Amino acid sequence: MNLHCRLADWQNPDDRQKLQAIRQQVFVEEQGVPVELEWDEHDDTALHFLAELDGNAVATARLILDDADTARIGRMAVLAGCRGRGIGRALMQTVTNCAEQRGISCLKLYAQVQVIAFYERFGFEAQGEIFQDAGIPHRAMFRNCAKKGV
Repeated sequence: MNLHCRLADWQNPDDRQKLQAIRQQVFVEEQGVPVELEWDEHDDTALHFLAELDGNAVATARLILDDADTARIGRMAVLAGCRGRGIGRALMQTVTNCAEQRGISCLKLYAQVQVIAFYERFGFEAQGEIFQDAGIPHRAMFRNCAKKGV
């Protein structure tokens, strides 16, 4: 298994097509997220990440920079046939490493309830009530955000 996780370029048509194809398959087709909710204003400015297994794009995530030391991870998706093989773990490590290299200390995300334990392995803590996003139960999670009053 040859796995490569990297920063992708949303402005590059090849990268964008790969990122969109994964999100379309996982969020829109598999999970039923309305297509008009999947694509938003953050795509043009976020940092996007791509995991490629044996040269094939299989997972994606994005990092939205809120301010100098706060960012939000989102749109984390691994194709169904590739789950359970450590790809999500490797991609998440790439995203958090990139954030740390950029001086981001406070990371936030909105986790689907069924994957909260996955994010807890990376030091995220769930806070607040469960809420619905696109009809899917989510919970806010934070890592190293205490100094920001979160």
